[in-house]
Amino acid sequence: MVTVPQPPSQPTDSNSGAPTTQVTPVVALKELVARLHREQNKIQDLLSSLGFALRSFNNLNQFLELIPLMATRVTDADGSALFLYKPNGQVRLEQLHWQDSGQRKNIRKALETATSQITYVPNTQPLAMTTGALDDYMHRCLGPDIQIFGTAILVKHTERGWLYVLSREPEYTWTETRQKLVRLVADQTAVAIENDELAVELRKKERLDQELEIGAEIQRRLLPRQCPNISGVALAARCKPANRVGGDYYDFIPTNHNQIQPNNKSSLDADGRWALVIGDVMGKGVPAGLIMTMMRGMLRGEVLHGHPPKRILQNLNRVMYADLENSHRFVTLFYSEYDPKTRILSFSNAAHNPPMWWHAATKTVTRLDTFGMLIGLDANNQYEDGQAQLEPGDIILYYTDGLTDAAAASGDRFDEENLVVVFSYACRICSGPEEILDYLFNQVQQFIGGDKQNTDDMTLVVLQAQ
Repeated sequence: MVTVPQPPSQPTDSNSGAPTTQVTPVVALKELVARLHREQNKIQDLLSSLGFALRSFNNLNQFLELIPLMATRVTDADGSALFLYKPNGQVRLEQLHWQDSGQRKNIRKALETATSQITYVPNTQPLAMTTGALDDYMHRCLGPDIQIFGTAILVKHTERGWLYVLSREPEYTWTETRQKLVRLVADQTAVAIENDELAVELRKKERLDQELEIGAEIQRRLLPRQCPNISGVALAARCKPANRVGGDYYDFIPTNHNQIQPNNKSSLDADGRWALVIGDVMGKGVPAGLIMTMMRGMLRGEVLHGHPPKRILQNLNRVMYADLENSHRFVTLFYSEYDPKTRILSFSNAAHNPPMWWHAATKTVTRLDTFGMLIGLDANNQYEDGQAQLEPGDIILYYTDGLTDAAAASGDRFDEENLVVVFSYACRICSGPEEILDYLFNQVQQFIGGDKQNTDDMTLVVLQAQ
């Protein structure tokens, strides 16, 4: 006889006799996988929300409010606390989230008590020592029933605070996954802090750029917009600052009051004497530009007194000495006056690059120079006077050391000897001061490289006797 196997009998309820429901291992495993999947989705959603907030918020404080909440949710803890360092070294409870609103006040008070006992000194105090001290204080203030796990918030390898997660469940464990999630939230916090600091720096830079642009515009307006009409000579001038604000200076100054009265007909008279000046403040940028501006005003006042060139430099040096000494800067200055009636150029030099004088008759170049020290070096500096009798066709080149110090990629300097050669050639082939100016600047630019920016201010003034 063949025996047919029977299915196992199901357990029955002793009271009703109905079969009871039994959870098989397969069902239990499916429920576990589903629960883990839901937890994973929840964590992913929370972290996605945090990432979206990081990209969207312009206010750091609004973003920091989310951090303890997110840290609590992704770890299924009871609460979380964010601590940040202040500039004075104190540790402050920045944000707190606690599920039980009834206990939140007590938790906050305990955490503030813990942080008030610690002062952090960046780059001098070991991280482990500081973190351990805070852990200690938190355990004491919160009591033994609350478990804590904390991780540092690092911005560019510098500790800026801590993120702590708190749980009062006795069976709660700090699994590796939970620790990684807390660190992930802490890293997002560090990114937010760094982004905010970069935004602050960017705004500062934009304000500084605006101020520099205003300074550059003021300086451009202080330099002559065009060369004056002076009887018997043709002029051209140009300044190429290395930065928006430079320390080079050139000027054309009428030597008597009548020439600067806008309603006086004699102001149109080109036969009056004119001062032609070129100078260089040691250094570049805003400090040099400020000193240049100050010097311009003082020099213009001195010129109207009618003193000879050496006396003008002497007075200017005495007036500016105290300010230049305090700023640890000096000024080189070449001052000259041209008299159209006599064709005489009177001059005095305060250690500036001596202008070059091309003699049309002999096709040779000499230098205009007198003995004199830097302005601002010694209050009792003495200067000397010199004179040059210009003939028709003679050309004077005023320049600053930005040209002679211009460097090629090889490191070679343009230097004065090269400038003499180029200047001599320009005087032979060019038809006027403006062409000479263009030729010289083009030669220097080719020397340093067509795509390179000059590293020092460059200024040229060309005077040609007619």
